[in-house]
Amino acid sequence: MLDSPSLGPAIPGLIAVRRAPPAVEDPRATTVADDPVQRRDLILLERAMAGDLDAFNDLVVCYQDRLFALVVRMVPDRDQAADAVQEAFLHAFRHLAGFRGGLVRSWLSKIAVNAAMDAQRFRKRRPADPYPELEDESWQPPADASADPVTSSLAAERHAAINHALAAITTDQRTAIVLYDVEGYDYGEIARLTGVSLGTVKSRIHRGRLALRDLLADRMELFRG
Repeated sequence: MLDSPSLGPAIPGLIAVRRAPPAVEDPRATTVADDPVQRRDLILLERAMAGDLDAFNDLVVCYQDRLFALVVRMVPDRDQAADAVQEAFLHAFRHLAGFRGGLVRSWLSKIAVNAAMDAQRFRKRRPADPYPELEDESWQPPADASADPVTSSLAAERHAAINHALAAITTDQRTAIVLYDVEGYDYGEIARLTGVSLGTVKSRIHRGRLALRDLLADRMELFRG
């Protein structure tokens, strides 16, 4: 099901991956005609509910990289992140009937966030590097030919400083900050994704930022100018 460089080999006997899902055409009327991605997702989900494993596999192909990029910031060990995404898709597959409408990508993201939080909770280990992709050149865009080595070095130092600071705050705070500042979710979406109140989300982000500020106090020269 998750046969990708990010997520490792597929689970034998479950779903065989098609690397390029075909365009989905459906002549029926839909209330989401103005959102072709959601229309595609709903059609695939409906087919999967009817027992079409290829349709669910197509959803996996569409979202596995997006979910991995989200989870790996919360569960920075790449193997653990891959396991969490694997578990998220398995949970979604087993609970297709639990979809209650709304955006399919939000439904999958919520399941992935829960899987990531479970991975951290059960393994009881604090990540050493909240952004391991920054240490992996394969994740980086090619450097511009005119890139200034000094600027590049400064950016790397900033990333490293932020990584170490994020590693030192609580899991709940890190999750909220990643979802808000990195992934761009708003407070309400984060509340729904993490299953807490709006006030709790705001508090976690506020307290997390204060903690980061204190942790980075002696490195602020990296962020000036």
